[in-house]
Amino acid sequence: MIDRRAQFSASHRYYLPELSEAENIERFGACTRFPGHGHNYVLYVSMLGDLDEYGMVLNLSDVKHVIRQEVTSQLDFSYLNDAWPEFQQTLPTTENIARSIWKRLESHLPIVNIRLYEHPELWADYLGNNMEAYLTISTHFSAAHRLARPDLSFEKNCEIYGKCARPNGHGHNYHLEVTIKGEIDPRTGMIADLVAFQKAVDDYVVEPFDHTFLNKDIPYFEKVVPTAENIAVHIRDLLEDPIQQIGARLYKVKLIESPNNSCEVFGASVSDVMPLLMREPAFAGA
Repeated sequence: MIDRRAQFSASHRYYLPELSEAENIERFGACTRFPGHGHNYVLYVSMLGDLDEYGMVLNLSDVKHVIRQEVTSQLDFSYLNDAWPEFQQTLPTTENIARSIWKRLESHLPIVNIRLYEHPELWADYLGNNMEAYLTISTHFSAAHRLARPDLSFEKNCEIYGKCARPNGHGHNYHLEVTIKGEIDPRTGMIADLVAFQKAVDDYVVEPFDHTFLNKDIPYFEKVVPTAENIAVHIRDLLEDPIQQIGARLYKVKLIESPNNSCEVFGASVSDVMPLLMREPAFAGA
């Protein structure tokens, strides 16, 4: 699998003419403001194939030309609502733009994933499965913890956890990525209300966890060692019901404890997870 990066700058507005001004504001908030707002979008196109006699899956110069011709030359410095006809029927949300880009490229390139960053803390993935898409938000919280089992001696805990077992603990600036999965609404272009999605993450995770000593301030960790893995599992468990209530499905929680240490846990079954893992692009971010 190979990935090609591209970018474009464009504006858009979330507004449905069949709704009143008050109804649009209630649904879309500041995104309804006329004449719209803009983003520097970053696009990754992932393609799958065998190596040819020249050691390439595809000639990247050809790939670059196709992406420019079919996508970026049309979207760069555009007002997205008017750029492509489909955006007059379904709003140009991040997930719907990703789906539309797939449709423009699928006859030209062996694509397996489209990832579109609206900004570094919000992106969508589309894998060509009808109206299904993935939406990810990233955020952070700062917390301290100590890795030690209360039933073990200090010496044994130090043997298992090393410096992390020191009595007064240590802290991290945790980076959190939460990915949801759902069907793109044919009118709003959303798989879930983005404001409600962000609020669920803030209310159930960021606010309770931020600036805490996890072992003492979060009841769950009074008996569970707050390793990165256990923290991620607990976050997954906290978010599954709230995400379901906004009409989506929790797909993945990724917790980055430090630049050298991260983990991922999934809300889906293994049979559902593995095909996507095999097709996820091999880049770290925008």
